[in-house]
Amino acid sequence: MKYLLDTHTFIWGCEESDRLSETAKRIINDADDLKHFSIASVWEFSIKLSLKKLRFEGGLPRLFSIITKYGLTILPIKEAYLENVINMPFFHRDPFDRMLIATAKADGMTILTADENIQKYDVSTLW
Repeated sequence: MKYLLDTHTFIWGCEESDRLSETAKRIINDADDLKHFSIASVWEFSIKLSLKKLRFEGGLPRLFSIITKYGLTILPIKEAYLENVINMPFFHRDPFDRMLIATAKADGMTILTADENIQKYDVSTLW
C-alpha cells in the first residue's frame, strides 16, 4: 500500500509519542509499505520551527535524516494536486492539510492521520 504521513504523524513517530496509533507505528516501521511525506509538510514543519511552535532537536538536518531512515519519499507539489485543491470543499481550511488531501487523492494514497477534519473528505485515511 501507499501511505502519506500527516505532519503530526511524522512528528509523533519521531518523538515515539503515545499519541501515535499502533497501526501508524506498524506502517511507519514496515519496510514493505510505500511511505511518502509531502514537501508541504516539510514547509509546515519549517514554519513551526521558525515560529518556535515546535521544538525538534537537530532541526531540518535531523528531519531529513529520519525521512531517509524510514524510507520515506518526499513528494513535490504537482499541478494535479493544485487542481484537486481548487475543486475541494472547505470542510477544513488548513492549507497544508488540504494539500495532503489533494495529493493522496491524486496518487491513490491513504493518509496516516488522527485529524478528524481530514477524515471528512472523500480520501482514504487510517489511524
